[in-house]
Amino acid sequence: MVTRNSLIFLTTFGLLLTGCSKSGLEITKDDILEVARDDANATKSECENVSIKEQKGSYIVSFNTNGGSYEYKIGKDGIIKERSFKRGAKEETTETKKVEEPVKEETTKKEEEKSSTSFDEGQQQAINAVLANSGLEQSDVTNITCSLDSNTNQYTVTFVLNDVTTTATVDATTFTVLSTILG
Repeated sequence: MVTRNSLIFLTTFGLLLTGCSKSGLEITKDDILEVARDDANATKSECENVSIKEQKGSYIVSFNTNGGSYEYKIGKDGIIKERSFKRGAKEETTETKKVEEPVKEETTKKEEEKSSTSFDEGQQQAINAVLANSGLEQSDVTNITCSLDSNTNQYTVTFVLNDVTTTATVDATTFTVLSTILG
């Protein structure tokens, strides 16, 4: 049974909590570093020479692991804009750009992508894992690509759903989704 005093206490406590809450989303440097480490599939203890610099609405994050050197450009919204990985003399760089297509060409391109794309067994398993993880069917998405990075033994699966590009990494041995980035 709720008494008048306990009701006053609960109301006051609720108002106190409401007054203390922040309005809006604030992403910290620790959050940005976690995004980069998650994408690189690296733990905190594996990262050395960590550097986070603020630059024109983004953060530049770099660190080294036993596997190589990583550098990321991550927006203050937590979305990876650019990534590069360097192992010895080899360097791989990927950049995420939003490309707008005319509306009338969209249905034709979607149909072409769905009909002209074929994947090997491993790629299809990686795609199936990402789609199941997202609660989607292959027919729900367009522009599906899948590639294997033999250095990291990971598949990178990219697809478009409602004009939003999703990129996911999948362990090539267990077909476990390691990270998913909406961009």
